[in-house]
Amino acid sequence: MTAETAQAGGNQEFYLVHKIAMDISFHIEYGIFIPHTSLIASQIPTDPEAEPAWIDLFARQLCESQKETTGMSTQQKPLDVICIGRIAVDFYGQQIGARLEDVTSFAKYLGGSSGNVAYGTAIQGLKSAMLARVGDEHNGRFLREELQRVGCNTDALITDAKRLTGMVILGIKDEETFPLIFYRDNCADMGLVPDDIDEGFITSSRAVAVTGTHLSHPQTREAVLKALDIARRNGLRTALDIDYRPVLWGLTSLGDGETRFIESSQVTQQLQEVVHYFDLIVGTEEEFHIAGGSTDTLTALKNVRQASQATLVCKRGPLGCVVFEGEIPDSWEQTQLHTGVRVDVLNVLGAGDAFMSGLLRGWLNDEGWEQACRYANACGALVVSRHGCAPAMPTKAELDDFLSRDTEVKRPDLDSRLNHLHRVTTRKQQWPELNVFAFDHRKQLADMAQEAGVDESRIPQLKLLLLEAAQQAASEAGLENKSGILADTTYGQKALNAITGKKWWIGRPIELPSSRPLRLEHGNIGSQLIDWPAEHVVKCLVFYHPHDSAELRKEQDDLVLDVWKGCNKSGHELLLEVILPENNPDKNEAYYLDILSHFYSLGIQPDWWKLPPLSAESWQAISRLIEEQDPLCRGILLLGLDAPEEKLKAGFAAAANAPWVKGFAVGRTIFGQPSRQWLQGELDDQALIETVKGNYLRLIAYWRAARA
Repeated sequence: MTAETAQAGGNQEFYLVHKIAMDISFHIEYGIFIPHTSLIASQIPTDPEAEPAWIDLFARQLCESQKETTGMSTQQKPLDVICIGRIAVDFYGQQIGARLEDVTSFAKYLGGSSGNVAYGTAIQGLKSAMLARVGDEHNGRFLREELQRVGCNTDALITDAKRLTGMVILGIKDEETFPLIFYRDNCADMGLVPDDIDEGFITSSRAVAVTGTHLSHPQTREAVLKALDIARRNGLRTALDIDYRPVLWGLTSLGDGETRFIESSQVTQQLQEVVHYFDLIVGTEEEFHIAGGSTDTLTALKNVRQASQATLVCKRGPLGCVVFEGEIPDSWEQTQLHTGVRVDVLNVLGAGDAFMSGLLRGWLNDEGWEQACRYANACGALVVSRHGCAPAMPTKAELDDFLSRDTEVKRPDLDSRLNHLHRVTTRKQQWPELNVFAFDHRKQLADMAQEAGVDESRIPQLKLLLLEAAQQAASEAGLENKSGILADTTYGQKALNAITGKKWWIGRPIELPSSRPLRLEHGNIGSQLIDWPAEHVVKCLVFYHPHDSAELRKEQDDLVLDVWKGCNKSGHELLLEVILPENNPDKNEAYYLDILSHFYSLGIQPDWWKLPPLSAESWQAISRLIEEQDPLCRGILLLGLDAPEEKLKAGFAAAANAPWVKGFAVGRTIFGQPSRQWLQGELDDQALIETVKGNYLRLIAYWRAARA
């Protein structure tokens, strides 16, 4: 019996069951469906307009029944959620309060609503994936690498050779004014076509999350509907963030990206045609206004409910959110408000994507709506207090810490512990071990050149040769992600330029050589770091003694604290190198524990420490201190101080069982004598490279032997 003959013959029950089969496209015999019909006969709607919602509800129940029958475990799937929609590069104006016309510099971030959610769910611990297109250019590669860095799957992030990656330019004028311009004319993510949707990839996930912009164009809409059809047929959960941007539906001038709501019956119709595909629909009150075709929020929600049995989550700004699982009540007093978190608003852009990321974490982990909304509200609140969207989103560790003490944290945006957690849990790359060749020396090499009677202009070439030796040694030793250099800008800028972007650990000194009290070589730390690549680590050497005069200690403390704050502001990591001063005969190694403890008491938590070789007992004490004060510290690197190889070998052995010692950063022991010979004309370039490479390889071997 066909659906048509069943309907003509009055068999409404079989007709509806057949429509369900078509809706979810189960390729199985109708007999499998028949046992369910007696259970649903009393629920068959008499109103034809209610039929789509009923079909959707039964289809979901049937999918759940099918999973129970087959024993299918959704937890075993490779992915938790596939995000489909906008992904672009955001350029955020850095001058807060300025008109966009007057902004002079921008910060570059991953953006686009779906891109943000893919990123946000990944750092919340979900196995997320991004299904979209990016351009075959620098911005497209940037987006891919940003997602990969946080563990987001990019197998379905297609490189489009014919389109450029979308961009957005944004400003922050005040807490209510956020001008933005979308550059999305024929951009890559709007090039998505149905052929880009692979059924095998979709079914590798537990859920599909869609944002509304891709429903605005026939081509992308068709692609999204194909993905949703696959999801429905295979029992995946489906979620929609309405994400209404009038400009992206052609309702405003191209330059008016700031307007968040314009009534449009056409947009309402297009949304209502697809809402039955979803198990979860999320939006602001204004976004539900457009989805429901009414500027009265509860009326709009009722209209959406007529078209979909999805759980509706309505965001109510700083108040929090409301979850509607069934019938929509007649007043807000009849709803349960999941309250938000109070923060000072800097930037509302991206808060919705953070909210969605937290909500998906709770929903997909079946933690209940109360907990899911706690995650969502907290994620949104943290983002509005920060600059940017994706980089402002909290990590799982950060969010869990906040929620564990949310009653005592009145202002999360001002909480030092929370801000430190955000800093250290969003680091770009992990370094479990480092073998660093340090040739950031300036004064020592200038002295060598003077002794050899050659001009200092030869030193930059020397440093390029040292870099070549480092690269050859790293390759021969198979260091992979364990290699690094320390180089300066005075003589080593060409070397820095050559190695930047090659996934090496790179440190740069900021101190004036041999200065005590500490002085910075190139002035204010903030003015320096604005020109530095983000991957470069700030190395600050301070000659410090706990018995220095109070005046000297305060002067040095203040500058180190300023450097620390500057690194926090810029996002650069800080390596703090501490050496007892040469002119003080009191060199008890126990002082290093005192000095580190003192800096921690000032609130300084460097990513790295650089210390001389110490006894095993001292390492144990320092390890306990770091574990107590900053368990997310990167670790300690051993310095060399031009020590003979055998002395360094013994120092490596003493540190072998110290968990916080991650490697070494040694210089003159490797390059000192061969560099002097090269400057004096006793070694040619190749001989220098071979000699330095051999010295470096021996230290790598000593370190490996100590750790074996």
